[in-house]
Amino acid sequence: MIRERAYPVDPWHIRETRLDLDLLAQSESVFALANGHIGIRGNLDEGEPHGLPGTYLNSFYELRPLPYAEAGYGFPESGQTMVNVTNAKLMRLLVDDEPFDVRYGELRSHERVLDLRAGTLERTVEWVSPSGQAIRVRSVRMVSFTQRAVVAFLYEVEPLDGPSRLILQSELVANEQLPPMSKDPRVAAVLDHPLQAEEMLEQRTGGLLVHRTKASDLRMAAAMEHLVETPGKHAVTTEGHPDWLRTTVACKLEPGQKLRVVKLAAYGWSSHRSLPAVRDQVGAALASARLDGWEGLVEAQRDYLDAFWDHSDVKVEGDPEVQQAVRFGLFHTLQAGARAEQRPIGSKGLSGPGYDGHTFWDAETFVLPALTYTQPSAAADVLRWRHSTLDLARERAQTLGLQGAAFPWRTIRGQECSAYWPAGTAGFHIGADIADAVRRYVQATGDYDFEREVGLELLIETARLWRSLGHHDRHGRFHIDGVTGPDEYTAVVDDNIYTNLLAQQNMLAAADAAKRHPDLARKLGVDDEETASWRDAAASVHIPFDKELGVHQQSEGFTRLQEWDFENTPPEAYPLLLNYPYFDLYRKQVVKQADLVMAMYIRGDAFTPEEKARNFAYYDARTVRDSSLSACVQAVMAAEVGHLELAHDYLGEAALMDLHDLHQNSRDGLHIASLAGTWISLVAGLGGMRDFNGQLSFAPRLPSRINNLEFSLLWRGLRLRVNVTAEDATYSLRNGGGSARLVLQHHGKDVEVTQVKPVTVPIPPAHPVGPAPVQPAGRAPVRRATS
Repeated sequence: MIRERAYPVDPWHIRETRLDLDLLAQSESVFALANGHIGIRGNLDEGEPHGLPGTYLNSFYELRPLPYAEAGYGFPESGQTMVNVTNAKLMRLLVDDEPFDVRYGELRSHERVLDLRAGTLERTVEWVSPSGQAIRVRSVRMVSFTQRAVVAFLYEVEPLDGPSRLILQSELVANEQLPPMSKDPRVAAVLDHPLQAEEMLEQRTGGLLVHRTKASDLRMAAAMEHLVETPGKHAVTTEGHPDWLRTTVACKLEPGQKLRVVKLAAYGWSSHRSLPAVRDQVGAALASARLDGWEGLVEAQRDYLDAFWDHSDVKVEGDPEVQQAVRFGLFHTLQAGARAEQRPIGSKGLSGPGYDGHTFWDAETFVLPALTYTQPSAAADVLRWRHSTLDLARERAQTLGLQGAAFPWRTIRGQECSAYWPAGTAGFHIGADIADAVRRYVQATGDYDFEREVGLELLIETARLWRSLGHHDRHGRFHIDGVTGPDEYTAVVDDNIYTNLLAQQNMLAAADAAKRHPDLARKLGVDDEETASWRDAAASVHIPFDKELGVHQQSEGFTRLQEWDFENTPPEAYPLLLNYPYFDLYRKQVVKQADLVMAMYIRGDAFTPEEKARNFAYYDARTVRDSSLSACVQAVMAAEVGHLELAHDYLGEAALMDLHDLHQNSRDGLHIASLAGTWISLVAGLGGMRDFNGQLSFAPRLPSRINNLEFSLLWRGLRLRVNVTAEDATYSLRNGGGSARLVLQHHGKDVEVTQVKPVTVPIPPAHPVGPAPVQPAGRAPVRRATS
């Protein structure tokens, strides 16, 4: 685990002031750079030592076997694993024939800085070789937001106390050796040298490699070029091999002189285009990067991020750690989706190989809300990708004997890749999560062209799934049986409330959209009888409730299950799934992550305030947060029911998930949903933002330690700024002209906002309903008020 405050608190930077080789893998994730198309882990320039080398292209994967002890009908036959593609980060330096290696000689100083406004990772090192040669190395790297195929590096070396002969070897390397990622020898064999060489081209200052995957049959190309500046005599040569290219720069320098090398690299891939087409694509990307040069790329990166922060920044006064963390989270959320361009956002983004690079429901439920209100085009692109996989989802539904579309629990290309049926196939709620993301996007943007082109069909096919998956009982109630909700410790249950309420919303949204677009709905086979059946099912959805306890049941019968013995569960037994059999978890009242509590956030219009308070207290006492997806949702609901200090505590856990490596698995990549969840915790939690039924509303309240909260969001083309203090909230519009107006709700009362004058309204005092919730023994979040 990363020590607390391993990175000094800084509002705009993540700064590592000393190198800890035991935490290399974690820091490689924290310092990863990406743009949604390309991702590079924060490995050291010289390549060694490393934790997990990694360079990734969104949706570039290899097929692998899925192991089953006992296969069954409908089980997926193969999985998909993100491939570590050709590495362009390598810059090996020799000082008078001695390799620069931080493990040898004397490391006088070592600092790395992730600049959240510049979009760069800068490294500064002073090192003395074993023979006594002292040098200073400064490197800067970036993955361009404005040129999505381009990665650029600046590498500078200068001798400090005497003349030095410097040899810099800059490389492209395919099929680099990786630590074992799977205990299954069949999977390991697939991932060992997954790239087959197709072409190698070398030039004096760079070259190109083209490779193809063995089973998935995807082609990729990587190219590099170098711009060298140094006083006096120097030599530049390139040599190649099917799996590597090396450009070597040799020079002699005196103290005060400097070798400066700009390395430009470009990537491209395709499942359809020919080798010449992919080769020419990366050649064109290199030409474009060369036209702008290093300074031009850096300036464009800064301009892009200036615009992003101008309309997306969240300012938090009173908790500097959370201030740093929410910007870190927004930056990595942007990196995961900005240039994904109709490809998925994986649960780790492009920061590491965790979960094989798969996308889950995390994307639609946690990442897309943040993007919808800050970078809506990126949210739309992810939904366009889902739409492009609709035929595969229809096939999956047919295999399962259902109508409509059954979207995969985990995937890269659109096929189901989950080998564990109870938490995979049974997690049907992902269809409603996608529909909810469609509804939210259209509602927030007013983009009805998108609804016609993409959204309507997604809503219709997911509604059809629910209508065929559920059934009416003899009393007319509509049930959805045999499903798994967000809580994976309670699997294959009947009438999971989260699933039922999201399915209800899905069917109503589909019926409403079909009414708005009757011509297109008819082309998709929708008639009045079908929409009436959706509305009828939605109206009669069964919502389990325990009258004796006065709380909703997460699923039918949940509150009668045996209680988990939290008092006698040792701290080292968490996460429970690694220490207890699933059958024991499934039959007891223990919750992995917010489930019913999440339903109260997304479908808050379906519960009364009193029900929310009672439900939250009941389920908070049984939720162990073995999932990184939980804390942000618990923060939202704790704030809504009036427990503001607890909301702050949960906010801190979500925000510091990766900066403090709270789940001890950040080495495999960042928790993008939890990072986006920090934004949700602040905006929907402390800011109280909701968007039920097309009505934008806020109910802000701050905990004692936070003095001020300020954030922006986009709503139907208007940029709304919200500033919250302990006493009042100010709403203002930053665009739209003098005629622009927005009617929103503040603590249940209408407020009209125009660009002419901000509106300031008082915040009513919080009145928590009932006593403060109690968490399972040893599972309370760290208190923020005293930290």
